[in-house]
Amino acid sequence: MGFQMQPYGIQSMLKEGHKHLSGLDEAVLKNIDACKQLSSITRTSLGPNGMNKMVINHLDKLFVTNDAATIVNELEVQHPAAKILVLAGKAQQEEIGDGANLTISFAGELLQNAEELIRMGLHPSEIISGYSKAIKKATEILEELVEKDSDKMDVRNKEEVVSRMLAAVASKQFGQENILCPLIAQACIQVCPKNPSNFNVDNVRVAKLLGGGLHDCTIVRGMVLKSDAVGSIKKVEKAKVAVFVSGVDTSATETKGTVLIHNAEQLENYSKTEEAKVEELIKAVADSGAKVIVSGAAVGEMALHFCERYKLMVLKIASKFELRRFCRTTGAVAMLKLGQPNPDDLGFVDSVSVEEIGGVRVTVVRNEEGGNSVSTIVLRGSTDSILDDLERAVDDGVNTYKAMCRDSRIVAGAAATEIELAKRLKEFSFKETGLDQYAIAKFAQSFEMVPKTLSENAGLNAMEIISSLYAEHAAGNVKVGIDLEEGVCKDASSMNVWDLFVTKYHALKYSADAVCTVLRVDQIIMAKPAGGPRRGDQPAGMDED
Repeated sequence: MGFQMQPYGIQSMLKEGHKHLSGLDEAVLKNIDACKQLSSITRTSLGPNGMNKMVINHLDKLFVTNDAATIVNELEVQHPAAKILVLAGKAQQEEIGDGANLTISFAGELLQNAEELIRMGLHPSEIISGYSKAIKKATEILEELVEKDSDKMDVRNKEEVVSRMLAAVASKQFGQENILCPLIAQACIQVCPKNPSNFNVDNVRVAKLLGGGLHDCTIVRGMVLKSDAVGSIKKVEKAKVAVFVSGVDTSATETKGTVLIHNAEQLENYSKTEEAKVEELIKAVADSGAKVIVSGAAVGEMALHFCERYKLMVLKIASKFELRRFCRTTGAVAMLKLGQPNPDDLGFVDSVSVEEIGGVRVTVVRNEEGGNSVSTIVLRGSTDSILDDLERAVDDGVNTYKAMCRDSRIVAGAAATEIELAKRLKEFSFKETGLDQYAIAKFAQSFEMVPKTLSENAGLNAMEIISSLYAEHAAGNVKVGIDLEEGVCKDASSMNVWDLFVTKYHALKYSADAVCTVLRVDQIIMAKPAGGPRRGDQPAGMDED
């Protein structure tokens, strides 16, 4: 056995196989680099002219989307620092449901500027304190920029809802927002409870059906189930509904039993009693006034036969969650065992009918008068990925509606707010003494990323547009933003481009927090990853097949 070198320093303390990176070059700048890579991916998808990304995840599922939340969710980000940005984006997505792209891209921009400051010789802690002052000031300025009287809003007025939703939907589906927004607004208003702050996003459902085009999209008050009715009755009007969770079938007894049958007579009697039992159960349901039976599991042949005889329509909903939603729509109570339901347990629907949309049989459950608890947007499109993208746009719209129910204040969109923030923070940085002022000035400069990216994605000259924006804002026109279609600077209020105050506020807050977290790191110590073959690797010596 040869002479072994004794490990020294940090190596002697930690297990072998670990990695240890420390100092500015190795840890801080590498972290910043990883985050910049991530934000450069999402940045090109910012705004209405954002490009789509094609992401294929580890299960071979294809995503074609420009929705940053979906992109970073499906990229399996390995780097620990970039993961912090992903988490900030996810937090934004869960809190507001829109603006994840702004969060990640803005954080990347802040880190890039922090890198320049570090190269100039500033210490990360000075940058952090500067950034913290800047974000505090930025949120104060943001509150001054809120449009007057926008906090008093009627959430049931369609025009007002659409004007606040346009920007969020347009950033996902540019050019189609005028078709989608009224649909989403109407669906949201239908299910809005008496106290709007209790609005539940889950009550606006999306049914995606292939074929047709965007203009074929409709709204259904009630639910659209992607399955055919079991049995031959396809349409029922104004009916009571009984919901059974465990399926409609001859119930086996709880205990195991063996039946000895001596002769043919007994065998006949045995099956007859079974039939009689099923008939009795179904008859009990029919006598209670129910016309529709909804089952959560299989429907037996014999039970189906008696359902047909008593003119009951049978639906099968396999998913538990769908079943719960169905109960919410109809006001039914799901029962465990097949038997005579109480009158209170029955739900009510205006009509249940099987319709054919684009070659797909769907069951439409309408509930116009009864509590408007669920409404469904039926989306039509030519391919699956288009439908998925439409669904994300609807999702963003509904989430925006939820946010505006809580806080309906709005600020000017189209990068007007960002330029104004940049201008005011620049002025604020001149008043500061000490090294913070450089960090605050860089924070202000980072806001230019938004108009720059918006104009670059639209193929316009970014420098010209930013300088003319600054000129307009210096003249006191606070609401001037970019008109992407004509490539000129215009008043955002005349273009009707508004962003929600909460979206902006949280996006800036989350990205500043994430950036400070990344900058505070000065050493990375990684243990050796746990042993065992990685999944997807084949054990040595195995053949391909």
